[in-house]
Amino acid sequence: MMTEFVQVATLADLAPGQKIRVEYDGEDVGLFNIGGQIYAISDVCTHDDGPLIDGELDGDCVICPRHGARFNVKTGAQTMPAFSPAPTFQVRIEGDNILIAPNDD
Repeated sequence: MMTEFVQVATLADLAPGQKIRVEYDGEDVGLFNIGGQIYAISDVCTHDDGPLIDGELDGDCVICPRHGARFNVKTGAQTMPAFSPAPTFQVRIEGDNILIAPNDD
């Protein structure tokens, strides 16, 4: 199956250090600009379905505001109390447009 990239934002929407919530195929996704590199991760904590985008960004990790689970925005890897990683998305920059698609794993 061909992975479909969809434009969800522009680079002007997301300065370094910033984060925004976008939608991909009906699902909330958090976009993070870390040092000029864009990362996309599901905006749902795998512990209690809380929104990750509302949490603090600490280095490469977003901290869930509800119970403090940390998710690496590059890999989706998590700490307790979350038991499973958060899905990440592929990111492609075309001109000033940010496009994302699900990872194939």
